[in-house]
Amino acid sequence: MNGAQALMKTLVDSGVTACFTNPGTSEMHFVAALDSAPEMRAVLGLFEGVATGAADGYARIAGKPAATLLHLGPGLGNGLANLHNARKGKVPVVNIVGDHATHHRQYDTQLQSDIDAIASNVSTWIRTSQSTSELAKDVAEAVAAASGPPGQVATLVLPADVSWSEGGVPSPPVTPTPRSTVSADVIDQVAKALRSGEPAAILLGCSTLLEPGLVAAAKVAESCGARLYAETFPTRLTRGAGVPAIDRIAYLPDMAKLQLEGLRHLILVDAKAPVSFFAYPGQDSYLVPEGCQVHELAGVSDDSVGALVALAEAVGAQADPTLAALAPPPRPTGELTAMSVCQAIGAVLPEGAIISDESQTCSLFLPGNTSTSPRHDLLALTGGAIGQGLPVAVGAAVAAPDRPVLALEADGSAMYTIQSLWTMAREELDITVVLFNNRSYSILNLELNRVGATEVGPKAKAQLDLSNPDLDFVALAEGMGVPASRAVDAEDFTAKLAAAIAAPGPHLIEVVVPPIF
Repeated sequence: MNGAQALMKTLVDSGVTACFTNPGTSEMHFVAALDSAPEMRAVLGLFEGVATGAADGYARIAGKPAATLLHLGPGLGNGLANLHNARKGKVPVVNIVGDHATHHRQYDTQLQSDIDAIASNVSTWIRTSQSTSELAKDVAEAVAAASGPPGQVATLVLPADVSWSEGGVPSPPVTPTPRSTVSADVIDQVAKALRSGEPAAILLGCSTLLEPGLVAAAKVAESCGARLYAETFPTRLTRGAGVPAIDRIAYLPDMAKLQLEGLRHLILVDAKAPVSFFAYPGQDSYLVPEGCQVHELAGVSDDSVGALVALAEAVGAQADPTLAALAPPPRPTGELTAMSVCQAIGAVLPEGAIISDESQTCSLFLPGNTSTSPRHDLLALTGGAIGQGLPVAVGAAVAAPDRPVLALEADGSAMYTIQSLWTMAREELDITVVLFNNRSYSILNLELNRVGATEVGPKAKAQLDLSNPDLDFVALAEGMGVPASRAVDAEDFTAKLAAAIAAPGPHLIEVVVPPIF
């Protein structure tokens, strides 16, 4: 058994059964080993950012790491933006990055680079395998490191000769570190703050935003009269009918300050204290109100859901929390706007859907229009590096082939990883892409004003304009094998959306809407 075959068996035995690839010469023995592991699903992306983003989306839904296969340092570099998003979202990803054979590195050939330096931007665990006999052990440790807690990006560098040489021995899985139990003293201190009668809020992050965490937190909040919030860009948030409703902290700092105004206690549960996404002239970066005491109930490596359950007992919360009712909005009529498109999504959203949302300014109207739709999961842009939405949808669809996936995508962001459409078609994934085309970087028009850039001439405006020529996403999608159409009004879009969701395979619907900003 060569190194690559031992690596493949160890990945599968460790629970990693999906690999998103963009290989090159150095990785050919790994590619050949794929046929030795029928349990491993290999999905090709035409750009490394598609592979890394898809691994992120897969892990968010599957609840376990996916692997990537990337070609040397430049290939890893091409995938960094979506690995950044995975790191910020505490998502487990195992990168397998090919390298030149150990005896070849001395020649500093064209693709030679410092892979460790590139990986260190996004990885908390990095190792270069030095021998075929130790490779499988390295792989098992990489999977355990990625699994966390918290989930993280682990990068294993695989020299070609370590991969092709004989003498590989599969390694048993390494058990990940369990989450820590929050002490009774911490729970009592937080309970005391919540029972003080002073204005309080609970801010939930990452591991607490599925149904068990939401139910426990809502019990506490309703029992104590506290506000309940989710982080601005959740890794995965369960919402809709049958689960407690929760507002996210607003992206704009002015609105976030209004949400937090008057608080005397802020309880953090696997979340950070709110800060402004960017700095603005004359405005505070730290958004917690003056005089508000911040309490950390549970950190990133703690059993946050268990802590919330214990906190509910400590404050004497007895009643079940209020759950969102099933009351989707009516189907919209009239012209296409960001509002009418989001209303249509809320009206036809099916039970169990997964929404990968990178629609930027157009998604301002999404929460209000889907809060009482059937239960669904929302995957957000965790690290702010655009080009995530389409690849994350790919990974989510691979992880949950029985669930409909909606990718809500902005025109500018789509062009970063448009190659994802080809993978959707090749893998016959049930993904409906709603492409919001307002022919501008609309979010940057907003930011241009907010940072105080008052002298805006034609050259400046041109940098935020996506017309001349207009992007034709119907043609782009069809050129990569995805059936596509352009909606003409709200009624037409609603009908097209319902039909696309009901039909197998991928579809794209382009909606040309006016910019909000």
